[in-house]
Amino acid sequence: MGVGLCVLGLGCAVRAGDWPQWGGTDQRNMYSPAKGLPDRFEPGEFKAGSDEVDLATTKNVKWVGKLGTQSYGNVTVSQGRVLVGTNNDYPRDPEHEGDRGILLCFDEQTGEFLWQLVVPKLKSGKVNDWESLGLLSSPKVEGNRVYLVTSRCEVICLDLDGMANGNDGPFTGEADYVVKDTGQPPAKIGAKDADIIWVYDMMDELGVFPHNASNSSPLIVGDLVFVCTSNGQDWTHVNIPSPLSPSFIALDKKTGELAGEDDAGIGPRIFHGQWGSASTGKVNGQPQVYFGGGDGWLYAFASEPEAEDDLAMLKTVWKYDANPPEYRTRNGQPIRYPSADGPSEINATPVFFKDRVYIAIGQDPEHGEGVGNLVCIDARQTGDVTKTATVWSYKGIHRSISTVSIDPETGLLFVGDFSGFVHCLNADTGELYWTHDMKAHMWGSTLVADGKVYVGDEDGDFVVLAATKEKKVLSEANLNAPIYSTPIVANGVIYVQTNTHLYALHDAARVDAGRELPAR
Repeated sequence: MGVGLCVLGLGCAVRAGDWPQWGGTDQRNMYSPAKGLPDRFEPGEFKAGSDEVDLATTKNVKWVGKLGTQSYGNVTVSQGRVLVGTNNDYPRDPEHEGDRGILLCFDEQTGEFLWQLVVPKLKSGKVNDWESLGLLSSPKVEGNRVYLVTSRCEVICLDLDGMANGNDGPFTGEADYVVKDTGQPPAKIGAKDADIIWVYDMMDELGVFPHNASNSSPLIVGDLVFVCTSNGQDWTHVNIPSPLSPSFIALDKKTGELAGEDDAGIGPRIFHGQWGSASTGKVNGQPQVYFGGGDGWLYAFASEPEAEDDLAMLKTVWKYDANPPEYRTRNGQPIRYPSADGPSEINATPVFFKDRVYIAIGQDPEHGEGVGNLVCIDARQTGDVTKTATVWSYKGIHRSISTVSIDPETGLLFVGDFSGFVHCLNADTGELYWTHDMKAHMWGSTLVADGKVYVGDEDGDFVVLAATKEKKVLSEANLNAPIYSTPIVANGVIYVQTNTHLYALHDAARVDAGRELPAR
């Protein structure tokens, strides 16, 4: 089925309850208006001698899918397909064995495996492509196309149907792609393999040097796909091999051709690496694109590139230093990165809400805990707005790689930090209402929906809290493996991925009651 048919409404039934990208919407607010969601569930027991969950021992579990052993690529759900990134430690095809990045596609109703994208590791090794991490990007689905960033620092476009409906092209080199740099002969491609439409290699085309991993989740505005290039330091943690390469780019979504690159010159100021994803919002009738840089600044770019000296540039509308001055210098001397009391880059995704942008600073989890800052920024200004656009800031948060959740019905904001605390604040004023100690590191973000906050942690604990000014823990469960992801909800089903399994959760009582209703 082609994109044209989707545009004409002849296929690709997009439902309002889908979650087709990281954050659900272009604003990236980790919120869903869904109702009737469960406040507790039981993950069940494994069948004897296996890692398969016995559904008879579960409660409010619709199905469980087997992943690899490390799964950071957050779930998206669109048009009956569930997409999730993992590694290849549970190979599904003898044609594709060894350390690979994997994008899995499941059937939304049954959890049946449909197809997979197999991404071989970069020959340069873990300095650019850390072993066993798998695919880290959360796919964006638009029409019958899937966009994501691979572990090879590529932006790739796929057919949502995979090879089951044939090779849609124009790319026809799937058999060679899946064995690139492995020394193996071309693979046999079948119906359960991905159908690649185009590939844009950011290392080859832009000269960027990803630090350990590439994992930006694509944003589409109009006909452009926006991603972070993952440009960063080399193994010395001092040298930036490609300081003049762009940090943020736009590609033509139909062809994969470069359409623009940022004008911010972030490269020489990168602290470590860059792994952020972008969001967008419309201010005074004009769309802006927001990106958190590896220098700790938040940038707002115009969504349409402008020609400049034979280049197409994404022009900076405004920029904001998200690090308080006391995190940058002490007694007139710069504080050395990654000191616990020093500056951080931005790894979380900016959230646009009511002409404001919300973002927290943080670092690579391997750097441990440290001071943080959560800011609310007025997005209506221009230029360097560090001293003028702060609506409020909250330094009670520690380093964070988590994206905020704002409930538009109550005005409450929820966010986690790497130290393991969930914070509930007033989104308008920054007033703190409560914190909750998860007692383990948090890599993922909170999800707020149906008056509840869903969140997981590194110990595998999955907690449901009331989304109210008064803290109330509704339930706790342990999923037997670390949770490095963010729960999402699509069409009344909550998806929670651990390193090893994907759980599809629903309110079984409501489903059963619905089946008993007479037909109308």
